[in-house]
Amino acid sequence: MSIWNPWHGCHKKSAGCLNCYMFRRDSEYEKDSTIVTKTNSFDLIVKKKRDGTYKVQSDEGYVYLCMTSDFFIEEADEWRKEIWRMVRKRQDLNFFIITKRIERFNVSLPDDWKDGYDNVTICSTCENQKTADERLPILLNLPIKHREIIHEPMLEEINIEKYLQSNKIEMVTCGGESGPNARECNYDWILNTRNQCLKYNVPFYFKQTGAKFIKDNKLYNIERKEQMKQARKANIDTGKLL
Repeated sequence: MSIWNPWHGCHKKSAGCLNCYMFRRDSEYEKDSTIVTKTNSFDLIVKKKRDGTYKVQSDEGYVYLCMTSDFFIEEADEWRKEIWRMVRKRQDLNFFIITKRIERFNVSLPDDWKDGYDNVTICSTCENQKTADERLPILLNLPIKHREIIHEPMLEEINIEKYLQSNKIEMVTCGGESGPNARECNYDWILNTRNQCLKYNVPFYFKQTGAKFIKDNKLYNIERKEQMKQARKANIDTGKLL
C-alpha cells in the first residue's frame, strides 16, 4: 500500500470536516490548509529509479490518492487531467480515491473513461444521514466500476439499505473520529451498519474506534495508537458472503 498526494490543501465542506487531521497538522506549522498547491510528489507514480523501474512498484498494490486534499477539489481541475493520464498508465496498480465531492466527479474526466477504469475505486464519505442521502444517489448513478462507502468520522446512526440493495457497493467502512476534539462514536451505530451490509451481502470493515467510543452506554477514551487495534479486537469485519 502506498499514499500519493499530488496536491495539498482543502476547504471544509460538511460536518465530517470539523476536526480534519490535515488542518490540525498544518496548524502546528502555521500553514494555511485552505491554499491548494501542487506537491513535489505530483508525478510520483510515474517516477523511475536509475535502473528504469518505477519508484512505486507493482507490489505496492493499492495507492491511496489525495489523502491531504480532495481529488475533485476545484483548484485541481486542470491538474486532475494529468493525474488521470498517469493513473491510466499504471494499470499495474489499483487507485483508491476517497471524496466528499462526488458531485464534481465528471469535471476533467478523461475522454476514454467510458464506464470506468478497472484500476480505480471511488469511495464517497458519508458521516451522517444528510450526507449519505446527498452523495450516495450520485455515486450510484455515475459511470464507475468500483464503488465504496466510508462512514468516517461516523457521527450518527446511518441507514444506507436502499443504496446497498443496488448491488453496486463493494465495501462499507466505518470509523470514529480521532484527535483532541473528537466527537463520540457509538458501537451501536457500527453494528447497525454491519447488519445492513450482512443483509445485502456487502463486505464490511470496522477501521477504528475513534478517540471517544461508546459501548454498552459507557464512554471510553482511547489513545490514537489503540484505536485501530481495538477495532480489530471487535472481530466484526466481514467478507463477501456465499
